[in-house]
Amino acid sequence: MIAYCDAERCVEAGCRPTLCTGAGLRSNTEIFDRSCQAIPGGVNSSIRAFKAVGGSPYVVARAAGPYVFDVEGKRYLDLVQSYGAVILGHAHPAITAAVSAAAADGTSFGAPTPREMKLAEAISERVPSCERVRLMNSGTEATSTAIRLARGVTGRDLIMTFNGNFHGATDALLVAGGSGVATLGLPGTAGIPDATVSNTMIAPYNVVPVLNDRIAAVIVEPVAGNMGVVAPAPGFLAGLRAECDRVGALLIFDEVITGFRLGTGGAQAKFDIRPDITCFGKVIGGGLPIGAVGGSAAVMEELTPLGKVFQSGTLAGNPIATAAGLAALDLLTEDVYMELMARTRRVAGVLRDACAAAGLTVQFPVVGTLMGMYFGSGDLPTNFDEAKTTNEREFAAFFQAGLAEGIAFAPGAYEAVFVGLGHDDVVIDELAVLVNAAATRAVASLG
Repeated sequence: MIAYCDAERCVEAGCRPTLCTGAGLRSNTEIFDRSCQAIPGGVNSSIRAFKAVGGSPYVVARAAGPYVFDVEGKRYLDLVQSYGAVILGHAHPAITAAVSAAAADGTSFGAPTPREMKLAEAISERVPSCERVRLMNSGTEATSTAIRLARGVTGRDLIMTFNGNFHGATDALLVAGGSGVATLGLPGTAGIPDATVSNTMIAPYNVVPVLNDRIAAVIVEPVAGNMGVVAPAPGFLAGLRAECDRVGALLIFDEVITGFRLGTGGAQAKFDIRPDITCFGKVIGGGLPIGAVGGSAAVMEELTPLGKVFQSGTLAGNPIATAAGLAALDLLTEDVYMELMARTRRVAGVLRDACAAAGLTVQFPVVGTLMGMYFGSGDLPTNFDEAKTTNEREFAAFFQAGLAEGIAFAPGAYEAVFVGLGHDDVVIDELAVLVNAAATRAVASLG
């Protein structure tokens, strides 16, 4: 049984600084080492293992607002926010209340529920391109379903994606990009046969490819959140829409990150482009596992049981996840997004000024409520080849220095920085102090 603290007085007082597993494990290292004996690499998502930054990960015991607390009781000002899934702050009262109420009714039924209907309606009301919405369990499941649906609707096999975009752990989309012009993809990981990705083509991001009538769909991150936040170049998304229309292909927006993060209508509202299919995740689950695919009625009704494209999931439309998602969307008003944009710009300025004062050359690009990090000078990256010129050694030093000072960034040089409602002015003032110390520490460690 897991319990916080040995001393009863600490439990009674609500103090939960350490995690006791009953086996005397109290440190991050001890728990991670034990996890490695039960879980491959000790983690359930590869980036958490800190391979890109060195060292071993902190193990989170709890979180509140803008902070996470590890099992040793150390507090970190959290700029990961569950990779964007948490936007209101950790353990937000509205979310925890919704989850508690839903759990009391039961955790899974394998039958339709009112909450899944309401969440689908809430998405459709906010995103006009999504006349119908099908809920599932993850962003990966959403992109996989979107690809299958596009192929089923068009009767074509080829898919076009972009170098540096990440669409989850979907076999057909885990592709190693070529250089320069669009190429047929090769597997980007072991375990995927060449044939699985042989119908996936890759183009450079921010370049509109010339399509042919064998292309079923183009799938794109409308803002590239997996290579340090790269904005779409003027005309790029509009060009994709026009080129898809020219050849009869479908345009898929992967809005797993941008959906309800950039604003009520996501990236498609911000850039005024209407995709045929949209993939969602993260924010629509209020921090719980969820995914969704939305699109026009004509396209979406090609899914079973109405059409011939199969999709199913025992836990799809889970009542607890949909309750949390509804609570989150209800709170995300236009005023909230305006405030989040202002906070994101302020955090970017705090980070930029601290790094500059310490002698680190770092840029913090901002697109609405999304922020990236690029360790280098000159123009900001516009594609993955340019993004890969970021100085990963300096990032790793900055990351480790941040941890030492009590700041948690995502442990990868190409991840986004996420600011949420928990990051108020007081917290940002605290961040300014911590990041100045961290930048100085990072420079010292680099010699």
